[in-house]
Amino acid sequence: MSPPQIALIEKALLTGKWDALLESSQVVDLAKSVVEGDFGLALQGPFAKKIFQNSSTDNGERTQLVDCGVQITGESADDDAIRLILAVACLHAFIQVNWTGPDLDFTVVDLLQVTSSDITEESLNQRAVSELAYGGEPAYHLTQYAVLLRLAQLLLEGSYQHCPSVPWWKLRVALVHQQILDEPAPLPPSIISAVEPLTVVYASDPELSGHLELEQGLLQHQVAQDKLAAEYFVKAARATGMEYELTGALGKRTKFQQNELSQLVLLAESQLKIEESPTDATSVETPSTGGQVPETLALNDDTLLEQTAFTSSSPTAHARLSHLDPSGQPALHPLDQSILLAMCLNVKNTSPVHGLTAEQMTPYVARVISHPRNWSVHTMALLLRARLESTRTRTVERATLQLQALIEQMPTADAPVAERLRYAHALPLPSKWEMERELATRFLSLGAVRSALDIFERLEMWEEAVKCWQAMERREMGVAIVRDLLEGRKAEADVVVARGKAGTTDARRVSMDVAREAKLWCILGDLEPENAVAHYERAWDVSRQTAGRAMRSLGGYHFARAEFPAAIECLKKAVAINPLLSRSWFILGCACMRVEDWPQARVAFGRCVAIDEEDGESWSNLASMYMRMGTPKMIDDGTDAPAGSSVAFENKLLAFRALKQGLRSAYENWRMWYNYMIISIEVGELAEACRALGRVIESRGAEAVDEDVIERLVNAVTHGVTAEQAEAGADPEGDASNPNEGRGLLRPVKHLLDDIVLPRESSSPRVFRAYARLLTWECRWDDALKASMDAYRCSAAGTMERGETDVSKWRDAVSDVEDIVGALRNFGPRAAQDEGANKWRLQARSIVRTFMGKTKDGFEDEPEWSKLEEMLDELKKRADD
Repeated sequence: MSPPQIALIEKALLTGKWDALLESSQVVDLAKSVVEGDFGLALQGPFAKKIFQNSSTDNGERTQLVDCGVQITGESADDDAIRLILAVACLHAFIQVNWTGPDLDFTVVDLLQVTSSDITEESLNQRAVSELAYGGEPAYHLTQYAVLLRLAQLLLEGSYQHCPSVPWWKLRVALVHQQILDEPAPLPPSIISAVEPLTVVYASDPELSGHLELEQGLLQHQVAQDKLAAEYFVKAARATGMEYELTGALGKRTKFQQNELSQLVLLAESQLKIEESPTDATSVETPSTGGQVPETLALNDDTLLEQTAFTSSSPTAHARLSHLDPSGQPALHPLDQSILLAMCLNVKNTSPVHGLTAEQMTPYVARVISHPRNWSVHTMALLLRARLESTRTRTVERATLQLQALIEQMPTADAPVAERLRYAHALPLPSKWEMERELATRFLSLGAVRSALDIFERLEMWEEAVKCWQAMERREMGVAIVRDLLEGRKAEADVVVARGKAGTTDARRVSMDVAREAKLWCILGDLEPENAVAHYERAWDVSRQTAGRAMRSLGGYHFARAEFPAAIECLKKAVAINPLLSRSWFILGCACMRVEDWPQARVAFGRCVAIDEEDGESWSNLASMYMRMGTPKMIDDGTDAPAGSSVAFENKLLAFRALKQGLRSAYENWRMWYNYMIISIEVGELAEACRALGRVIESRGAEAVDEDVIERLVNAVTHGVTAEQAEAGADPEGDASNPNEGRGLLRPVKHLLDDIVLPRESSSPRVFRAYARLLTWECRWDDALKASMDAYRCSAAGTMERGETDVSKWRDAVSDVEDIVGALRNFGPRAAQDEGANKWRLQARSIVRTFMGKTKDGFEDEPEWSKLEEMLDELKKRADD
């Protein structure tokens, strides 16, 4: 087979669309059957029989499916193509039976040509589920035909010389594998790195390039790297050429709305070629195959319209999309629809939990639902709409019924298998059991606990079932269920079948059940705190030290009881097994903080923010660790400030950067802003310190005014060249270009004082004096004099009453009098040019005389009294002159 033919076959497999240019041959016909969804024909044909060989003497004791006779041999182009085609057939058959439906028309026993009576469909599936456990996380035990996913992995493990798309298929297998695990587990770096060169290989094909970028983004989303996922989604839209914009247009949302209001609308237009015979939202046929798409349930509300009625055909959009009518946009290519749904998913994960999130997501979903083009894409759009509507009273009923309808349509044959699978890899479509779990969770939120319990028990999701019993205040029933499962009085469905077969030894039973048995022991530990340690340790032993859940639970148990060394030991084991769970890293970091292991805590919080960049609390703790490292002793004053100055500048700078990043997602956290202010001053970022102090004061009011910081900021400004010096040509550029001193810092400091501090603070003489110095530096003499007078009025001298006996306070007041007289002497002549040269002298003399009159009785014999007399005599003499 020639390279061009292999390339066409690979493209057909990747896109799910058969190319008529391919000439018929045995390998080509095999590929065509897979693209068209006839997996039974492909996996039971002569090529499959050659690869899936088995021995009739198999005694059932083999531990790996590869031992069951999967022959991975051959080095020719045909051999490579055949193995790839069969791997795709196994993967898509697995997705069909567990995701899209309907059921398969063949069995795995027939596929593997099993002749031994000891090997059954159930035992093979159980073996596959056991092998699919990964990263300490068990695979869902009721996964159907798990053997197919395992075979796809095995077939793709071999060496391929003629099929460049193999790394892409490994990526797809990895994404599917992640979705059957209890928790996401870290992928081998080789899977992602091997896909990167394909970006260049498929750059000239917009559809393949868009698929590749989108699927990489979905994988990042699966492991909670939402920021990176968003970048991939944007690259996918750029690759397909889709133009889109979230904008506003006049319209109505309710039936009785009189005035037109601006409504959010997503304008989008595809550049990819769309198949003929487009349909609108009222149709239930897909254009390409004539198959049915899932039914879109009507809202039937007495107030809300089915969809926004746009009354304006001229949205406030970018010039390239201004020609689109919001109420009559053209159909989108299904791949572009998938990209929009992925972006919508990312909006949910990168926005705060508030009303705007749903408002942002709704236009994306509505744009896709309005033109159904593909069964799976339309299913995903309806599912997202159901999730959005589940929180609103008027739409929660339709949301629940729509979700139930989507589950019920899985087993039907309303659309061809190929149509259902065509965009399955481009969507975050949940599996059948995940959709049912979501429905049960929805019932639980509505108070239908018994209905939720029935679903959880049927799915054998015992942890959720136990929560239902607890919600009904029957915790003992949850304990009884778990104990019955562990002691064999109650067994899960596949275990019942497997244990009922002759020749199954006790050792075999243990090897089959260890992953789920360990999980059950953990659940029992959650239910029985008094025996929790024993149960978690039993789970750890049963799993042969592979159950990350056991160590996570045990670590949390010790942490809650302030047993920090024990918690650290357990949590280190947990994160070694599965390092993708940020919660485990966070608790580990907190435990290390309690035992003052700053370097280890820094590592833990560093991993938290690497997993979730929006974790503001971890960023704050990371900054705290940088400030503590190298500092032997800390003061306990409620802040993260070190007792001495032994913190290296590099650590301070790292702490500054960490807090700056964390504040992006914790903008309302005034404590973080306060720490940010202190560290900003330490590293010389005074403009940021100014901004931080403003945020703290806006959050807490006048009590948060930090006089020391204000004085330091003003000093940094006034140490630069003044306006008069700048006009004279003294350093006209350097001072203004530095945002942390001189004229470069002037604007933020003025904003801080004029707009934030002074409207809230009226009793701090230090603040007014600092403000006066700033105004003096600006040569604003009238304002400087006014600020000086304000400082005097709230100083010790200005607030002193008759009868005061505190000598120390009186001496401070004398200094205040000297300061205000000095200010009047300096500013008065310049500020009173039009009002008489002696006005400031009269005002100064009045201040001194008044102060002396109030304090004459108690302090006339003090040495400082003579200073006041001399000051008064001087002012009188100058006035007379």
